[in-house]
Amino acid sequence: MTSKAQRHNKIVNMIQSEHVSSQTQISKMLESEGIISTQATISRDLEEIGAVKVKLPGGESAYAIPETAKRPGADGTLAKTLRQYVLSVDVAAPLVIVRTPIGCADVTCAAIDTGRMSEIVGTIAGQDTIFIAIETESDPHEFAKKIADMSDIPS
Repeated sequence: MTSKAQRHNKIVNMIQSEHVSSQTQISKMLESEGIISTQATISRDLEEIGAVKVKLPGGESAYAIPETAKRPGADGTLAKTLRQYVLSVDVAAPLVIVRTPIGCADVTCAAIDTGRMSEIVGTIAGQDTIFIAIETESDPHEFAKKIADMSDIPS
């Protein structure tokens, strides 16, 4: 079963990499990847990710994701995203390692990046793991506790 976050990520990638003009097209593209979704689900997904229909040169229309679209964490929901997806937080100095369910690291990492925490130098997300590089002046153990606290998990 595909999670909502995984489906959202796939739809965003489709819109950003191809000319996508209809919900039917999105449904067929998702289906080709083994993801079955109803039109109502796709409609909600498009609204939740902030997709809009734009006119292209020549009069055609297509979906687009504006830079101002809602992104995880962009509207103050960093803690909500962390509570939803973070399973554990560990330290392998100077890195902080965050574990999520499979397929949720990218959306969680996007929320962390959007949160613009001053301690972070950079992040890398896999399918279920996020590596967070912490600046040398910061204590990775304190930062890990901060993430754990925001995630409502024991540190």
